[in-house]
Amino acid sequence: MRALIVIDYTVDFVTGKLPVGEPALAIEGEIVRLTEEFLREGSEVVMAVDLHEEGDPYHPESRLFPPHNIRGTGGRDLYGKLQEVYEANRERIRWMDKTRYSAFCGTDLELRLRARGITELHLIGVCTDICVLHTAVDAYNKGFGITVHRGAVASFNPAGHEWALGHFEGSLGARVI
Repeated sequence: MRALIVIDYTVDFVTGKLPVGEPALAIEGEIVRLTEEFLREGSEVVMAVDLHEEGDPYHPESRLFPPHNIRGTGGRDLYGKLQEVYEANRERIRWMDKTRYSAFCGTDLELRLRARGITELHLIGVCTDICVLHTAVDAYNKGFGITVHRGAVASFNPAGHEWALGHFEGSLGARVI
């Protein structure tokens, strides 16, 4: 069984407070297409969405990045047509808040996947070399098969994006398609 994990494809990460910009805009169609495909198949679809609290000085990212994906703001909305797909399929898509780079850290994601017999994870979203990478490393360490969709991941760091794609294959045994 397989699941699609859509990582941080939000307004703040596409065009908002911490924007990937053009590379993230360019993958919108593929993100939507894959989400709709997995829904049609009846596969598990998880929106793993970064969550921060306004003015939290203790979160480690507060020293690295400007405030983003703040609870209660439109920056946490899914970007573009993906928000429409989510709204039309709320009962079939799991929204999962995450407070660290990895979708596994501090969440019940692994329990949910294991309970459903899922062994293969398909990862899409942003940023390739941050949240997608950390989620992939945790998936690898937990024994999941990993597929990363090259046309549905992006980063504001082109060199980091390319490095991560190579790392997925060379160090994590992931398929990059």
